[in-house]
Amino acid sequence: MLISSFQPDSAATSTVLGAVTYGLDSRDPHLAHGFPELTVHAVTDPADGFTEVWHSDGPVEHGTLDGVVHAYDGENLFCAARIDDGNDCMEAVRAAYTTALGLTRTLGYERIFRMWNFIENINGTNSKGLEIYQDFCQGRSQAFREFAFTDSQLPAATGVGALGGGIGFCLLAGRSVRRVNVENSRQMPAWRYPERYGPSSPSFARATYVASPNRGAFIYVSGTASVVGHETVHPGHIADQCGETLTNIEHLLSSGNLAVHDLRPGRRLEDLRDIKVYVRRRQDLHTVREICAKAFSPAADIAFLNLDLCRADLLVEIEGVVFPE
Repeated sequence: MLISSFQPDSAATSTVLGAVTYGLDSRDPHLAHGFPELTVHAVTDPADGFTEVWHSDGPVEHGTLDGVVHAYDGENLFCAARIDDGNDCMEAVRAAYTTALGLTRTLGYERIFRMWNFIENINGTNSKGLEIYQDFCQGRSQAFREFAFTDSQLPAATGVGALGGGIGFCLLAGRSVRRVNVENSRQMPAWRYPERYGPSSPSFARATYVASPNRGAFIYVSGTASVVGHETVHPGHIADQCGETLTNIEHLLSSGNLAVHDLRPGRRLEDLRDIKVYVRRRQDLHTVREICAKAFSPAADIAFLNLDLCRADLLVEIEGVVFPE
């Protein structure tokens, strides 16, 4: 999996499992280039746009079901969907998630290990007086309950804002991989958050460890922010929030935290790749870039996006992937 500038061509499309374009507008998921692509309205300057592409090891089959586009290669599945109206979204989210989850079950790719959600006006209030992200969480939670997901089956996930286009989401799932949810002992599991954060707790794990015999082990780190326990810390202070976020990721990947989940060896911040950094305030981008340049490996691809986050008092959120050694 890589973050890259990507131009589809006939030689490449047969091995692309899926892609997300972070661009100037939004589009329904489509198969125009021969693979599923979700376009998210995430930038205002074309120079800031990019496409994240997941490559397969072999030939890919694809299709569409009730607006959910998907592709699979015998071991991995990518699927994506979009909801036009994100304001009173609970039922629409439940329905779209139910279709996607049903697809993973029908096709036999039930081990979902990573999800992304892009939500227009994420901190806004809808007609029911509920924050849109909280309404989204209700729909997502209902869908997971319908499929009898346990806490240990919830995937790593990111939920951030979008500049338009309602709600877009995508997921990666495996057929026979070993997957282990990884929580962070510095943070309360999101699915146990108290009711002050909404009627339904966010349904995701802090990270997912995914291993297969022929590809080794990956660790997919969820969107991570300046949260200790369940509280936001350092409100209003971008450098401190960025530092706390990095501390959370560093601890998540540490040998001590992974050993709690019977996983070894420990990893470091320098091992993180395909990093996406979401920054709420444009004026903070320079500070965050400088901090990240010191924290991460020069070999890491890092994309920065100026988007709102799931809590109004959070200023930065960071995600990434640790690849097999």
